[in-house]
Amino acid sequence: MTKSNLVAQSEEQKREKLKKDKPLAYEKVCKFSDKIKRGESIAILQFQFDYKCNFRCTHCSISDRSDPSRKALQAEEVANIAKQADELGLARWVLTGGEPLMSPKLEPFVQAMDPAKWYISCDSNGWFLDQKRALALKKMGIDRIQLSIDGLGAAQHDEFRKAKGSHARCMNAIDATLNAGLDLFIQTVVTKERLHSQEFRDFISYFTGRNIDVFVTFAKPVGSYKGCFSGMIDQTDLDYFKSLQSDYRVFSHLTPAFGMSLGCPAVKGIITITEFGDVLGCQYTNISLGNLREESLKDILKRGASIKWYKEQLNTCPPAMDEEFIKRTYSDKFPIPWNEFFTEDEIIK
Repeated sequence: MTKSNLVAQSEEQKREKLKKDKPLAYEKVCKFSDKIKRGESIAILQFQFDYKCNFRCTHCSISDRSDPSRKALQAEEVANIAKQADELGLARWVLTGGEPLMSPKLEPFVQAMDPAKWYISCDSNGWFLDQKRALALKKMGIDRIQLSIDGLGAAQHDEFRKAKGSHARCMNAIDATLNAGLDLFIQTVVTKERLHSQEFRDFISYFTGRNIDVFVTFAKPVGSYKGCFSGMIDQTDLDYFKSLQSDYRVFSHLTPAFGMSLGCPAVKGIITITEFGDVLGCQYTNISLGNLREESLKDILKRGASIKWYKEQLNTCPPAMDEEFIKRTYSDKFPIPWNEFFTEDEIIK
């Protein structure tokens, strides 16, 4: 089956399931193409709602974001954000952290969002994800688990995640997730070296052979991985990755979706909301477009669309491929206000 057919088959299956399980979300998804034609965002709301985590992963991109001096968003504020997003025709949330399954905020926040209106994904490192928990997440209104696995073998994964026994728990979490009727993505971090390894080909062959999609995150030299430029990919590496999509159901954030090629999806296809209400155009940079306690989601998205990096179609990933760009984002300050980072030449008047 060709790449286009693999992607189409996967999307068709997901859409039919969404239509059955959450028709209100499905109706919004069906309007995405028209929204893009009008220049509107169809952003996933990636919500880093609690930075607490039981792991200390090699590549952690948010190791510098926790701040006990700042007040975290509350359930009533999340409800307001969800209401604004629904009115804008947005349809998807990704709940992340930290490790979402260790946070007491997870269920109250999901209920505050009114889960019937959304396709809700939840990231997890798998440590707490057993059969009982998977069933509870399904009942809560979560639709998909995005499970992080960074090696086909236990030794590689456990070393990368700095958590002995984590690979075994992840493998058990796969069965728990599928048995509960939840959708499943395997998320994996890929450096330049790993991309071309036999281990990576075996990895995607194994999981896609089980009819499980694999989502690839290209390593970015930020957070705990700051300064590790040797792991960055280039255009040749990206082209090689795209060639793998002819044979495997493997995706990245640059993979076309809903029949549309957006290139880099920052702002157009995804934004990140921090625990404190900051809106980041890209989750791997500390650049804030505004705070949802101070401005509306509509106004913040409009601002994001005025920045060339986010407005224009970019078929590469600057944080993973452009060393000079990522060095510009290095700062002891979090977040960096957009008007202190972008130059006049980078703003569309």
